[in-house]
Amino acid sequence: MICRTNPTIVLIGAGAVSKTYAKAFSEGLPLKIAAVADVQLEAAEEVAAIVGAQAFDDVETMIAEVLPTVAIVCTPPVTHTDICTELMNMGIHVLCEQPLAVKSHDAHRMINVSKTNDVVFTMGSQFRFAEDVQETQRLLNSGILGDIVLYENTFAGQVDMSQRWNSVPQISGGGVLIDRGTHSVDIMRFLLGSIIDLQVVEGRRTQMPDVEDTVRLFLRSESGAAGSINLSWSINNVKSHFISVYGSEGTLLVGWNESKYRRNDGDWTVFGNGYDEVAAFRSQILNFVEAVDSGQDLLVSPEDALASVMAIETAYEALRTQQWRPVTERQEPWSRPSTTNYVSP
Repeated sequence: MICRTNPTIVLIGAGAVSKTYAKAFSEGLPLKIAAVADVQLEAAEEVAAIVGAQAFDDVETMIAEVLPTVAIVCTPPVTHTDICTELMNMGIHVLCEQPLAVKSHDAHRMINVSKTNDVVFTMGSQFRFAEDVQETQRLLNSGILGDIVLYENTFAGQVDMSQRWNSVPQISGGGVLIDRGTHSVDIMRFLLGSIIDLQVVEGRRTQMPDVEDTVRLFLRSESGAAGSINLSWSINNVKSHFISVYGSEGTLLVGWNESKYRRNDGDWTVFGNGYDEVAAFRSQILNFVEAVDSGQDLLVSPEDALASVMAIETAYEALRTQQWRPVTERQEPWSRPSTTNYVSP
């Protein structure tokens, strides 16, 4: 990548995902982070040390001193709307980690502000940028598996959530459904198109009394495929592959260490080496910066970001009512904001 401009990039929030961004910058990106801000200065300093950046405990002070043109926001979900809108009102381009927002009307608000200020706005969704997931999309589009019948995704591993904000609904917006499910629904949309309706079943709460820690989603895509997504912080259901796609002519598996497909009449063909997290983050950052620099298309458009929020919002409604619920995806997310209310788990 050759940038025509020299973006001044800042990182806001210094948690675990921020460290992955910092690694992506320090391992092969021709770009630099100028500063890192977090309410806990020690956390900001730890991430800043990875990339040789300045550390701040106040965003406004950082902006006044550094004058950024690009920001990557990695704070908790309930803070995203206010932080991102403030940045974009100052003309700063924003990549916001997912979940983009807890409520769909907040997602609409952010998209409205980005459009008004003519800034680039996108949602972090690193699995879209994983080479094996992108190759999966190409293979499915080629028709090599025939008609896609069933899609399965599992993000279910034991994690102690007792000290993590992700399990505090006032900060995260919910439990495992919004935390891991946001990734899952976006991957399914990327591979199979829009989700038209869904149902959610919750498992027994063994770890978190206030939020769901194990759920299963059943979904249907506009392409006619059925989907099943398993999410948990509390059971050990880690498999060698996290995506399975079953078609009328074959099967495809996307794994952590290897990805492969097999037609019904043939042997397995390996097409990828698994999920490289840092490489996926690098590709995500490059796509964002190139969109800022030269107008390259975003792989995660504002429409994609909005659809992700609306799918999870609908999933909580389905969980509450124990009924299948339709998922409506607006074609013009910057039109009149939705009045849909968030339903807590």
